[in-house]
Amino acid sequence: MNMTTQPFIPSADLAKPSVADAIVGHDHNPLFIRKPTTDDGWAIYELVKSCPPLDVNSAYAYLLLATQFRDSCAVATDEEGEVVGFVSGYPKRNAPDTYFLWQVAVGEKARGTGLARRLVEAVMRRPQMAQVRHMETTITPDNQASWGLFKRLADRWQAPLNSREYFSTDQLGGEHDPENLVRIGPFDPERI
Repeated sequence: MNMTTQPFIPSADLAKPSVADAIVGHDHNPLFIRKPTTDDGWAIYELVKSCPPLDVNSAYAYLLLATQFRDSCAVATDEEGEVVGFVSGYPKRNAPDTYFLWQVAVGEKARGTGLARRLVEAVMRRPQMAQVRHMETTITPDNQASWGLFKRLADRWQAPLNSREYFSTDQLGGEHDPENLVRIGPFDPERI
């Protein structure tokens, strides 16, 4: 069996312009947006834990997202390699023209910078997303940050935004607010 191994690249080395999909922020405090790696799994888990009201999944789930779904996810890091933002999602298998956005998390250091939008748009500009014309997510009625993000994206992309109840409180075990399915599209990828 002929095996090849990939060289280990520390997170701080990944926070370089040559690796990043996008560089955002100011010259004195840049943020680097890139695909996640195995090395980011635990940091993503810790970031999501610090961002209520997001549901926290297991560290293993974030490792899977950082590896198995890395082409449709993104992290934002500072110059030291600290993960300060994360977006996860995937093109729907039964509707490949639709990207389902699972979670967006922006840490305290990067809030108010437009990072959530920039993470989403960095993923949507990737070649793997060339066929995508719709974006979906679920949002609880009281999550104003997520509603605001989706409204801004719909306005920016000049696309319709629709929502309806998707999962009821009963379906979610009685201890979770209902989740509305929110859909943007169709949109023109050239507007992203």
